[in-house]
Formats: sequence, C-alpha cells, structure tokens
Amino acid sequence: MTDLTRLDVAHAEMEATPDDASARLRFYETLAASELYLLLKSEVEGDRIDPDLFELSDHSYVLVFDREDRLGVFAGRAVPYAALSGRMIASLLAGQGVGLGVNLDGAPSSILIPPEAVDWLSETLGQEPSEIEARPEKFTAPRGLPENFMLALDARLASAAGLARLAYLVGVTYEGGARGHMLGFVDAVPGARAALARAVSEVLIFSELEAAALDVAFLSADDPAAARLAAAGLRFDLPQPAAPEPRAATGMDPDRPPRLR
Repeated sequence: MTDLTRLDVAHAEMEATPDDASARLRFYETLAASELYLLLKSEVEGDRIDPDLFELSDHSYVLVFDREDRLGVFAGRAVPYAALSGRMIASLLAGQGVGLGVNLDGAPSSILIPPEAVDWLSETLGQEPSEIEARPEKFTAPRGLPENFMLALDARLASAAGLARLAYLVGVTYEGGARGHMLGFVDAVPGARAALARAVSEVLIFSELEAAALDVAFLSADDPAAARLAAAGLRFDLPQPAAPEPRAATGMDPDRPPRLR
C-alpha cells in the first residue's frame, strides 16, 4: 500500500510485534503528536465543540482520522469536524468514559482505543516539563542515546514545521560536573517554546527515558553558544512552511483548547 501516514507505519509496527512494549509506546506517541480530524455532530460554536458519539461494542466512541480524505470516505458527505492534536483530544475525553475510534473503515491504522487507554494517554501526556537554571561549560557529540529515541525525536522535529529554524543535539557538561544531553533550538518563533519543550518531553516519556536524560535550550542564531553547538552537535533542520494555510477548524492553540458541549 502506498501513501502511508506516520500513524499507519507506527500501527503496523505495533501489530507486527504485539509483545513489544516499545512499539506500543511509539504508536501512542505518534497518535499524540498527530493532527487528527475529529468528527463533530454540529459546526463549531465559539470555543465549544460537539463530537459525534458512536455506540460501538461496550463503549461510546468519538471518531478521528489522520487525513481529511479518510474522514470524507467514512462519512460519504461533507461533515463538520475539528482539527486537533491527538494529545488535545485525549485531554478533552479524559474521565468521560469515551473511547477513540481511529481511522475506521479501511485505513491500515484502523483501531478502537477504549476509554481506559484514553485516560492513560491523557495522564501520561500531563507530565509537563520543568524549568531549571544551569550554566553549560562544555559541549560534545551526543553519545549513548537509544536508537528508538533518536528516530522518534527526528520524526517529531520533522512535524514541528515552522516552530524553529533548526536544533542541535549535544552532550553537555554543566558547572559542578553534572553531565547529560541538550537539545538547543535556534530561532524558535515567539510563543513556540512551550510547545517545543512539551514535544521533546513527550518523546522522552514514550521512549521510556527519564526526563533528566535531555535538557532543552533556546537561543538565537547570533548567540555565541549557537556556534559551539554547531561545532559539536547533531543538526536537525525543521521544515519551513512557505506560508501559513487557512484552517477550516478550531482548537489548534494548546493554551486555549476547545471545550466539549
């Protein structure tokens, strides 16, 4: 099958290795990071959305799709929807006793996620990164990070289009001798720091690494530290969109999420 999405690939890996906890975590990390089209009962009104509920098996489910055309094929007509991140949808549904039907009706990643799994996902994603102050003394090439983490980080940064120009992953030694790794974002756009830090935190969580395994820093291209990071680190170029596209839905601001009716 051609034109597979990231969610299709992660789902296939999970299904191929049902006893592999890491594959399951990668699927949920991909689901949380994906933009999903949530099927609504009625058009959005202000900051309130009214998801269409479906009674399937023993639970009620809302339906989401990772592509507009998949939603269209399922519905067979023009329908109202909201484009939201998976993490935001999980937070809206937490504690509601409602499951998540993902890409139903023929997509490779078709799956029913029960309410208890939605609650777990929301709780897991609720672990916010903390802010610390430390002075780096030395930067080195990154070493010893697991391959699954590196692949997940690369994929997540590739989906953070336009939030920063690039990032460098380095080993770091701080004043006092503490060592770790740092991801330094260069020229993050105003207001994007929290979203970038949260994205990296989620990659750590679903890669089963301690949060202390990676610090996140933000600097401008003319900061002398940027040149030091470039000399020692592994570079990630974030995609740069040509221009913002108009949105047909609401709820994309993580600081002002929609509310269920």
